[in-house]
Amino acid sequence: MNLLSSVPEWLVWSLLALLALAALQDSVMLKISNYIVAAVLVLGIVAAFVAGPRVDLWENGLVFVIALAIGTFLFGRGMLGGGDVKLFAATVLWFNLNGALRFLIWTAIAGGALAILIIVLRTLPWPNALRSRVRVLQAKAGIPYGIAIAAGAIIAGLQVSKVA
Repeated sequence: MNLLSSVPEWLVWSLLALLALAALQDSVMLKISNYIVAAVLVLGIVAAFVAGPRVDLWENGLVFVIALAIGTFLFGRGMLGGGDVKLFAATVLWFNLNGALRFLIWTAIAGGALAILIIVLRTLPWPNALRSRVRVLQAKAGIPYGIAIAAGAIIAGLQVSKVA
């Protein structure tokens, strides 16, 4: 069940606010707070209860477990940050199999666009004082993938709400 199309608007707006907060924090600090991730996860569980008992909720649990397992593997290989893995898994709980695939695709597209943008920004001649304070402008810094996760969830959520 795509929870985004099955719950009251206040739950959806709460999710959007948390995703915006995660994206903002990640863009500034290259870190996503466990409190934000936990809030997204708990909100997803609350949304499942509010939506009511449905047989198809197993899909949401399955995509959560798969995302966490694959993400943990990628984290172990140094390919993704721990906060990114946790935020992605907590957010994918809001989607069924079809919605999760859309979420994954849009997150990947947003992540690619974000990576290109950051590469371009890093090549610009910024003053050293600014470059030293803004981590994302530093050559060896990571990419704030929380922004891509939030964008992917929003775009996939809009598609899901139009389908439902």
